[in-house]
Amino acid sequence: MENIWILSANSGRAMIFEAESPTAPLVQVEALVNPPARAKQRDLTSDRPGRTFDSFGMGRHAKAVEVDPKQEEQIRFAKLVADRLEQGRVREAFDRVGLVAAPEFLGHLRASLGASLRSAVTFEIDKDYTALRSEELRARLPERL
Repeated sequence: MENIWILSANSGRAMIFEAESPTAPLVQVEALVNPPARAKQRDLTSDRPGRTFDSFGMGRHAKAVEVDPKQEEQIRFAKLVADRLEQGRVREAFDRVGLVAAPEFLGHLRASLGASLRSAVTFEIDKDYTALRSEELRARLPERL
């Protein structure tokens, strides 16, 4: 018997589904939530950016932030989700995995996957289907996983 995992995710939540065969229905295995994804930008930062002196003259200016806090939170959650998938791969809980994620989050997720996990990915869909029930999600996936 072959186990296939399907990840349906966006920056706020991720759900892992399992199918026992390429044509089987999906059963939810786990759900991960990321409450900071719903937070406002101002709630994710502690204060205003620091100030620094200009290289020439007496002027001062604010330091720029390298990555905005909202995007940093998405990257952190993508790493958490990738770690959870890696744990499943190591435990041999699945043979293959399919990724269904919001476009921006899918990019962060791809960057977080290790080589061995990346080789287990059989398909990717760049859509946010996290609001769908398992039957509705299954209807939008390829007939044979």
